[in-house]
Amino acid sequence: MTTLTQNEMKKAAAEKAIEFIQPDTIVGVGTGSTVNYFIDALATIKNQIIGAVSSSEQSSQRLKEHGIEVFDLNSVDNLDVYIDGADEITKHMAMIKGGGAALTREKIVAAVAKKFICIADNSKQVDILGRFPLPVEVIPMARSYVARELVKLGGDPEYRQGVVTDNGNVILDVHNLNILDPKALETQINNIVGVVTNGLFALRGADILVLSTNQGTKIIK
Repeated sequence: MTTLTQNEMKKAAAEKAIEFIQPDTIVGVGTGSTVNYFIDALATIKNQIIGAVSSSEQSSQRLKEHGIEVFDLNSVDNLDVYIDGADEITKHMAMIKGGGAALTREKIVAAVAKKFICIADNSKQVDILGRFPLPVEVIPMARSYVARELVKLGGDPEYRQGVVTDNGNVILDVHNLNILDPKALETQINNIVGVVTNGLFALRGADILVLSTNQGTKIIK
């Protein structure tokens, strides 16, 4: 049996997700290395779709380079699907996202979409979230205050040096969390004053997981 590299698995999951794209629709597109493969695959059917809404400047740039029209979300009433990766995902479809610092826009686009399809290789599937540090987007002046509040929740926040989000904010990566109730923690962290949002996608999790493994690509609902 051929062992696939992680990049080959990412590409396989990304290409499989094309099956979920309906003609004459606007596609919600996330951010990250797996999504880059999806954007490249989307370019092969670009004449069948109207265009895309993107969750980051980086993805918008890649879409435009492929000749895919990028729409402002404010001009779009609804999205059939939103395709994005995850840093971690459980069997309950709760995720940690934001390794690429685009979590707020990702969460907004996911909220608009009728269906959220997560594309991932099998290294991203976990039983309990939290081994991957949880990103929290924070208004700059609240950074120290929010960090102290995150310590009270049992986390070990670390300022992501040199990173400014597309919204002009900073990221705190919270280590050493054992996230047994992702929905509750998502709400709790979002209620800290100064937090824009956090990288837990549990209140709005994935509807479908396209998971690439050495045994092939699975569709999990």
